[in-house]
Amino acid sequence: MNNDDIKICTSCGGTTKYYDRVPRIIRSKGNSKVWIYVKRFRCDRCGEIHRKLPNNIFPYKQYDARIITGVIEGKITSDMIDYEDYPCDMTMTRWRTLNLQSLL
Repeated sequence: MNNDDIKICTSCGGTTKYYDRVPRIIRSKGNSKVWIYVKRFRCDRCGEIHRKLPNNIFPYKQYDARIITGVIEGKITSDMIDYEDYPCDMTMTRWRTLNLQSLL
């Protein structure tokens, strides 16, 4: 077991251990979709399950973090040809109203 497999539960401070993995879709430029597996860990004390997300995705979001960050910073707009097939204007407007720190 490596150090990535040992975490502390954010709810109770107990030790977590590898539980399983689940598929997760990531949408990126050109409307490409990639499926990855996200590791899940279960707390020995309270039983809560935690996911270890890679750095390129935000919790509860399907789009690559670079796309979301680009939209929030104004570098990606619906007028850009490379991004015309995703995300929709309403989604980009919602991301702009969010605080980026709330996604971390």
